[in-house]
Amino acid sequence: MHQLEAEEPDATYDEIVAYVDYETTPSFKRRVVGALKAAGETAIEEVLDNPYVNITKDCIKGWMNPG
Repeated sequence: MHQLEAEEPDATYDEIVAYVDYETTPSFKRRVVGALKAAGETAIEEVLDNPYVNITKDCIKGWMNPG
């Protein structure tokens, strides 16, 4: 990011997004998405703290990822 700022101080938002996308490896992207999904699930469980919601969430998760 600092390299982009040094080379192109007036870069637009779209140019910055394209640069970060290009410089980020697919493995890193998958890890970030996985971490955010896990954090989101945990947040829902903590906020709602309801066994019916947790069971429904797990059913939906199983439906989306069979096997």
